[in-house]
Amino acid sequence: MADVKIEPSWKALLQEEFNKLYFETLVAFLKEEKQKGKVIYPPGPLIFRAFDLCPLNKVKVVILGQDPYHGPRQAHGLCFSVPKGVPPPPSLQNIFKEIESDLGLSMPSHGDLTGWAEQGVFLLNAILTVEAHKPTSHRGKGWEIFTDRVIQIVSAVRPHVVFMLWGQYARSKKPLIDPERHLILEAAHPSPYSAANGFFGCRHFSKANAFLISHGLEPIDWGRL
Repeated sequence: MADVKIEPSWKALLQEEFNKLYFETLVAFLKEEKQKGKVIYPPGPLIFRAFDLCPLNKVKVVILGQDPYHGPRQAHGLCFSVPKGVPPPPSLQNIFKEIESDLGLSMPSHGDLTGWAEQGVFLLNAILTVEAHKPTSHRGKGWEIFTDRVIQIVSAVRPHVVFMLWGQYARSKKPLIDPERHLILEAAHPSPYSAANGFFGCRHFSKANAFLISHGLEPIDWGRL
């Protein structure tokens, strides 16, 4: 049985997953990779940081990424986010450009999205770890089974959540979400390769706030980082 260090409300609902064979196999894989001397991002204590900063009863918006950044010092457990002092990668720069265009907020001086997470933006990667310099290297190891279940739990337990699905991979998770209960916003991925194909101009940030306000919920201050 894996004793996973994660925020208590999430742990209560996910303990059943932690006890399943696929998760035990995943933990064994990660331990084995480390024993081989491979560098894995993010560092162990930060793998579940999205959960720790955003307890289930605070989730208002879900932004879904694919897997962590694979460069040194970039990944810190929140999708699209990088710690202060690390230059924002191109996809994150494009997210900020869309916020500037949508809401008139000026570009921030850093790429740490902790301030969003603390307001109820659940910044979830579908795959929660990666080997250094090898994107999607931990695909198919069990994380997707786990995070699919997380999306289903959010959909079932929380009312009136905004799900932002950017790019083909994120949009493939749409069947896990109840469209009667939640707002599903879809667009191209903010990567430089695809942002011009529908991410720019999607206005997801103002749409999210309009939906939250319509249900009597506090909007997200997208400029608070």
